[in-house]
Amino acid sequence: MSADTLYGVHAIERLLKQSPHLIYQVVFCEGRLNPRQQNLLQQAQVLGVKTRVESKAFFNKLDGAHQGVMAEVAPQAEFSEADLVELVTQNTQALILFLDEVQDPHNLGAILRTADAAGVDAVVIPKNNSVGLNATVRKVACGAAETVRLVAVTNLSRTLNSLQQAGLWVVGLAGETDKTIYQASFSGRLGLVLGAEGSGLRHLTRQHCDEVVAIPMLGVVESLNVSVANGVVLYEVLRQRGKV
Repeated sequence: MSADTLYGVHAIERLLKQSPHLIYQVVFCEGRLNPRQQNLLQQAQVLGVKTRVESKAFFNKLDGAHQGVMAEVAPQAEFSEADLVELVTQNTQALILFLDEVQDPHNLGAILRTADAAGVDAVVIPKNNSVGLNATVRKVACGAAETVRLVAVTNLSRTLNSLQQAGLWVVGLAGETDKTIYQASFSGRLGLVLGAEGSGLRHLTRQHCDEVVAIPMLGVVESLNVSVANGVVLYEVLRQRGKV
C-alpha cells in the first residue's frame, strides 16, 4: 500500500477533521507529548485512526518541520488530461488554475489552500521544472492538498490547447499589459495561468492564452508573490460571479 507523508500538527488536525479516511496512521515522536500533540493523539484514537511511536532518530531523518508528528496518507487519485477535458465539457462554470513552472513548495501549498477556499476545480502543473506534491506542500496547504485536484501534465501548452477546444477561456496573469483583472470578464469556463517565481509566464505559454491581464501595482514593487497574486485574481473571479 503506497502512502504519502504529511507533517505538522495543524495540517494533520485539518485532515483528521475533514477526511480521516485518507489517513493510514499518525506517527508520534517518542517522549512526553505536548498538549497539541496529546490532543491530536486523542482525536486520532476517537476516529479509529491507527497511531504508532517512533524514535527521535527516525524523526531527525525526516525532511521538513515535522513538529514531532507525521501522518502516512493516501496518495491523490490520478486525474488525467482526458479527465480535465470531461470536467470542462460538463461544467459551464469550470474554474481551472494553471501554474507555469512554480517551483517553491511553500507557494504551491499556499496556492492549493486558496484554491480550496475559492472552489477551484483543478490545479494543473507541468511534470518537469515544477514542484510536485511533497510533504512541505501538504503541510502549507493545511488539508487542501487532499481536497483540490492537482494534475501534473507532460506538456502544459498542449493541455491548454485541448481544454480551449473543449470551451475553456484561458487568461494569463502578467505585468506587461494595460488590461487589468478588473476590466476582464471571468464568467463561463475559465482557465487562469500564473507564471513562475521571478520569470513569470514563459513565451510559449503566453501564446496559448486567449488574453493576458495584470494586477494593478501602485507602488515601486513590480510584481506580487505568485501565491498572493493567485489569491487576488481568484477572489476577483468570485466577486464577478456573485459568490462573495
